[in-house]
Amino acid sequence: MANYAPEECYETLLASAPRILAFDPRQDFTTWRAAARARLRELLGPLPERAALDVKIEFEQENKLYREIRFVFTSEKWVDVPCHLLIPRQGRAPFPLVICLQGHTTGMHISLGRARFAGDAQDIAGNRDFAIQAVRQGYAALAIEQRCFGERKDQRPAAVVHFERGCRHAAMTALLLGRTLIGDRAWDVSRAIDALAQFPEIDLSQIGCMGNSGGGTVAYYAACLDERITIAMPSCAVCTFAASIGKIDHCEDNYIPGILRYFEMGDLAGLIAPRPLILVAGREDGIFPIAGVQESYQTIQAIYAAAGAADRCRLVIGPKGHRFYADLAWPVYRELTNLSGR
Repeated sequence: MANYAPEECYETLLASAPRILAFDPRQDFTTWRAAARARLRELLGPLPERAALDVKIEFEQENKLYREIRFVFTSEKWVDVPCHLLIPRQGRAPFPLVICLQGHTTGMHISLGRARFAGDAQDIAGNRDFAIQAVRQGYAALAIEQRCFGERKDQRPAAVVHFERGCRHAAMTALLLGRTLIGDRAWDVSRAIDALAQFPEIDLSQIGCMGNSGGGTVAYYAACLDERITIAMPSCAVCTFAASIGKIDHCEDNYIPGILRYFEMGDLAGLIAPRPLILVAGREDGIFPIAGVQESYQTIQAIYAAAGAADRCRLVIGPKGHRFYADLAWPVYRELTNLSGR
């Protein structure tokens, strides 16, 4: 019988992908990690050219919990990034900081706990008000608007937009240019850290990065690429490629051409170790299945053991679906922050 469907072929190939640079405990860890980092940078495409940051503060305002600074910086030529920096009113500066990244929501205002559009209240109720949570934990927080979301959404005329996903055009155009949207978003995170040097209230030696879904994905890759991120907490993002984006329909901004020839997602944790890493997952997440998360975490545990940091990675599993689990995750974040001496 003829087989016309493409998925059977690709599922077979996914199961037999070579993973040339997969973690192997028999290899020298330092040598392997250097090779893995170089390959990931190549796969993500060329880094944007640096432009002057040109940090502009747009306003400051006081809140009972924090002082809020809205500022914009230039990430690369023609690319401006709006941010909100929340500095706790309790405690003493300089404060450790958590970079907060929204995924496919209506924008970074969700991190600030501000409902503006239909569905926002539900997202906030799903523990996505990351910046407010961080301030309540005693950290400063930086909410960044990611490319294609919120204030940085697709602005093309409706006549040329034929798909609902706002990240699709940018993700595909990036590929035409040999770049990836994941690499571009991670670049914005690194440039945001550069911009934070202008705010003496922030302790640049203590920078965490977190997010859910597309925000968790970028938090993970940003920590792989920028060692100034001292702890990472990606939520509903880290799973085997084969069980998630290779099997279930996902937005185009999740994909890096050719990556499965070299790595599964868990292998990349070798670029974060020995810095603390917390994976947050939902037991009933329909797009990042828990079995694939647990398989990735087994690899991550082996990597952290090889790095001499077996106690610096954790898997936090919430009882429901594709959301963050603040009550379960933040105690672990604080534990691992203290354990690493920060």
